[in-house]
Amino acid sequence: MDQQYWKNIDAHAKIWIHQAANLIKDSFTDELMVEFKSNPSDLVTNMDVKIEKFFIEQIHATFPDHRILGEEGVGEEITSLEGTVWIIDPIDGTTNFVHQQRNFAISIGIFHEGIGMLGYIFDVVGGELFHAMKGNGAYVNEKALKDLQPITLEEALFSMNASWVTENRRIDYRKLAPIVKAARGIRSFGSAALELAYVAAGRIDGYLSMRLSPWDVAAGIVLLNEVGGKATTIEGEPLSLLNENTLLASKPKLHENIIKEYINK
Repeated sequence: MDQQYWKNIDAHAKIWIHQAANLIKDSFTDELMVEFKSNPSDLVTNMDVKIEKFFIEQIHATFPDHRILGEEGVGEEITSLEGTVWIIDPIDGTTNFVHQQRNFAISIGIFHEGIGMLGYIFDVVGGELFHAMKGNGAYVNEKALKDLQPITLEEALFSMNASWVTENRRIDYRKLAPIVKAARGIRSFGSAALELAYVAAGRIDGYLSMRLSPWDVAAGIVLLNEVGGKATTIEGEPLSLLNENTLLASKPKLHENIIKEYINK
């Protein structure tokens, strides 16, 4: 498959993303139907489902041999990354969408035979499209993102949900609390996709989470690969795009430093 093939997919994806964003913005004056999935913090709205269905309809009509893994389960049951697979989060940061009507994103990663080829994270309200094609660099709108440079934790603006530095079932918070103390600053944006986009853009230097799904990270992986960032589990293992993961994404050097000095200490 040559560059023109992927450029064609890229052109369609960008059109659909902007169309979906308009559908979301048009819904701001409507009454949302809000439910929760696993717990009251794990929200889903009628717009999440509507936007996922929109993408599925467009993709199936235009690229019938492509498969789709979506957060809301409207797509197919995917057990392998054979062929071309779209991994979609129609609204990443649903709680922000419900409460703030900002700080959420459409996130799409397109993988071929397990390799990330195209990635898109669109800040719907902010109007910023972070996008990348394998081997062609990463961009925010039409501005090229620079390669990420090594940095130490003491110089870093780091992103982490406060849940992970209180008692929880997933990790001993005493491993992560020193990261908070050592970093220059800590932030939490409430959207994994945006946080990964911000790492790729150099707006924050690292991001850690103990529980993310493939649709949370797929687009961000493609972006980070194009700017020299690293994204693995917190133990430094490759991420699975078929299962839930922990995640450490950051600039070079910082990634290794955190694993060695804090996680595996």
